[in-house]
Amino acid sequence: MKQWLQAFIAAIQFLTRIPVPVNVPFTNEVLKRSTLFYPWAGCIVGVLIWGAGLGLQLVLPAGPAAVLTLALAVALTGGLHMDGLMDTADGVLSHRSRERMLEIMKDSRVGAMGVIACILVLLLKWSLIASLMTAGAWQLWLVVPFIWSRAAMVWGMTNEPYARAESGLGSYFQGLHRGHLLGAVFSALMLSLATVYIMVSVPLEMAGWSASFAALAAYAIHPWWLLLGAPVLGMGAVWGCSRYLSKKLGGLTGDTYGAMNELTETILLLLLVLMTGWRG
Repeated sequence: MKQWLQAFIAAIQFLTRIPVPVNVPFTNEVLKRSTLFYPWAGCIVGVLIWGAGLGLQLVLPAGPAAVLTLALAVALTGGLHMDGLMDTADGVLSHRSRERMLEIMKDSRVGAMGVIACILVLLLKWSLIASLMTAGAWQLWLVVPFIWSRAAMVWGMTNEPYARAESGLGSYFQGLHRGHLLGAVFSALMLSLATVYIMVSVPLEMAGWSASFAALAAYAIHPWWLLLGAPVLGMGAVWGCSRYLSKKLGGLTGDTYGAMNELTETILLLLLVLMTGWRG
């Protein structure tokens, strides 16, 4: 029990800046076990962001509320994943040799490609958050992209080799096997189902069947084929992203894990906007 509690705390401390005043040894075994709780860390971040956005909309228009919500999202992770995205963009988009790309990614300075990638992703995220708020679709399902983007990192850690011969942040997780991936996917699936259940059951209990279904219809998902295809599209995005980066770099690094998280999160938010905003 103590080992699993340590793993859970390690996932929160490693992936977020949420203060947990407990000392946990960041050993290889603890960090590998912590990957099973990555979706839980994403869920906690997502719930905090959803709650903040809900409150901000009571006092602000959608535009500024979305900016402050996005600022909280960055603060909750300390910009860890965004930093990985910037370093990855600097290296991969330099179109140099594999060795040179890895050197560029290791450099603490941020280049033009990293800044451009950061600005574009933040702008897209802001527009997606604002769109959900404007459409009245700021519901608990917002948590789902944050859950699965963390599971996507475990996918990359498990299915692709580590690119650096020397030690690096990603090297702490070497030795992951399919059991860790299955555990992370199972956690993500259970959390997603729990989110959907809460979304549907709470209105039913509070307002009755007819009133709650009328409320749900206000942000009904269109078209239904996109709802069914969203998991496939999401998995395809994760696979394509990990394969592309792995081929370019000869494997993945700690930076590319962060980039995968940011890109997967953004793609899933985009799919969520399409599902809730489609009027065709």
